[in-house]
Amino acid sequence: MVEERSLKVLSNDTTFFNKVSKTLTKLLTPTKIGINGMMINIKRSSSIKSYEQLKSAEKINDVTKKEQYQNRYEESYTLYLESIDKHIMDSIYKKVKNDTASNFEKEALSNYYTIVHLKDSEYLEYKYRKQKFLLDLDYDSLVAGKKEKILNKYVPIYIEKNDIIYKGILKNYSVKLADGLRAKVVNQTEIYKKIFETLEEYIKNILSLKLKTEGTEKYSKIIEEYEEYEKFIVGKLDEKDLLEKNMILLGLSRVLFTHSLPLVAAEQCYNKLLKDTRNLIVNTKTEEKQEKVYKMLLKLIEDYNVKLLSTKVYWDKPAERDSYKKFWDAYSKANSEKEKEILSLRRELTDTADEFEKYAEVRRFYKNKLVKLGVMKEIKNINKTITGHFTKIK
Repeated sequence: MVEERSLKVLSNDTTFFNKVSKTLTKLLTPTKIGINGMMINIKRSSSIKSYEQLKSAEKINDVTKKEQYQNRYEESYTLYLESIDKHIMDSIYKKVKNDTASNFEKEALSNYYTIVHLKDSEYLEYKYRKQKFLLDLDYDSLVAGKKEKILNKYVPIYIEKNDIIYKGILKNYSVKLADGLRAKVVNQTEIYKKIFETLEEYIKNILSLKLKTEGTEKYSKIIEEYEEYEKFIVGKLDEKDLLEKNMILLGLSRVLFTHSLPLVAAEQCYNKLLKDTRNLIVNTKTEEKQEKVYKMLLKLIEDYNVKLLSTKVYWDKPAERDSYKKFWDAYSKANSEKEKEILSLRRELTDTADEFEKYAEVRRFYKNKLVKLGVMKEIKNINKTITGHFTKIK
């Protein structure tokens, strides 16, 4: 992709010559916009044609033509993105500078600069985010212009390229997460946040478009979870809702981004959700809300074991593998929700044993649940003093 030219907004000068120059720029800008818009249309059409030729070659398995059209398509796609980039540089920038831009154009330029600022510090993310921004800008303009005929031909390219872009972004975050864990970086919260935000971006914008244009049959394995996610799109979400939404996003990622968000990274994300849910159980004051968080924890434990640990081949510690297998064998054979709940609570007690003090309160909560389920006896916290009296241990 073409790199950016330097953009610097000069301060307004009130001299006669500057006023004349500014007036001429305002007069010429519409022409420039027209030229840039025309070039975008030409380059987009060229990309669509090359893409269709490539797909035709793939259908008949013509290797020679496939390679030829692949190169042609990639070249036309690059020129297409450059034409959109030029539109921002030559047209939107000038309109913002001359104070004739719409709010949409002002926001677009602001977002453009935010992405450009990533170039020196986060080059990979910049590369993917810039492509996504340019694609979205043109796609939104086609939707706003109700250009259905062009959209029908363009959407397959838009979806295919976004699939590549989002996979690249998530892979980049996965590497960062792994590097941070190896270096024992304590605060990885920002990376987790970006992973969940990126998953939601994709599911909200791209997966929803796929379901609309391709139908639901192809995505039958995840349609139920997608419909669950949709419940969290509107309305104000509390902390429990946000955690539950992220749980659903992570579950969807195991199908949509198996390799881009590999098992190691997904496992860390599940562990982060488990830690946050444990803390929320302890910090929730009302019994009704606490019970809702607890029910979500049980679902999270099941998802973690079914969707991730059941597919795990390599284990760092054989003891952990054996412990999981023992749990999963029993869980799979459980005949009731009560049995599954008991197994999940015992699993949690095992998983939090190494950090006994940190999880003391939530472990107490788990034990109280096991007492109510009739599988654990409550031991009175009493102690006999030297005088022979019994006192309760706090």
